[in-house]
Amino acid sequence: MSRQMVRPGGRSARVQAGVHAAVRELSAEVGRDALTVPMIAQRAGVTPSTVYRRWGDLQELLSDVAVERLRPDTTPGDHGTLRSDLTAWAEQFLDEMSSPSGRAYIRDALLGDPDGGNAGRCSAYAAEQIDVILSRAAERGEETPAVETVMDRVVAPLMYRILFRPDGLDAEYARQLVTGIFDNAGTGAAD
Repeated sequence: MSRQMVRPGGRSARVQAGVHAAVRELSAEVGRDALTVPMIAQRAGVTPSTVYRRWGDLQELLSDVAVERLRPDTTPGDHGTLRSDLTAWAEQFLDEMSSPSGRAYIRDALLGDPDGGNAGRCSAYAAEQIDVILSRAAERGEETPAVETVMDRVVAPLMYRILFRPDGLDAEYARQLVTGIFDNAGTGAAD
């Protein structure tokens, strides 16, 4: 059953913000594995039934919090060229997602996501960031690949390695993936 996780404004927004804050605070204090719905509800000042009604179970709540934490809070930096912008973004993406907390958020986002909606939201976050970078490069007159090309050639391999083969994963790998876009397409234009 798909639940609506966010309702705009009013009490509902306050409940969501309070519950999310309680999850983050308690995770830091007692650890994620010790969390319970009653503990979170008490900290947030709501009843456990409110949490269950809104999120269904603890895993769906943790998933919702994780997706919110995975949302970028800044616009990608402007380093003057498409290659520089994509390289800096890929390095930062790798650093954040491969950190212990990043990997935990990815795991939580996917575990409480029976219908794939959270995975889609996380993918959209990355695509939106890439679109900003590509739009800025196009405004400078640079040839740009398609957003999906960057998703397939940079984001997908990074996520695969983060999730399944993290050993030896470093910024050089991210740089190689970005370089591959330009090497394989000559000027970096879409295929």
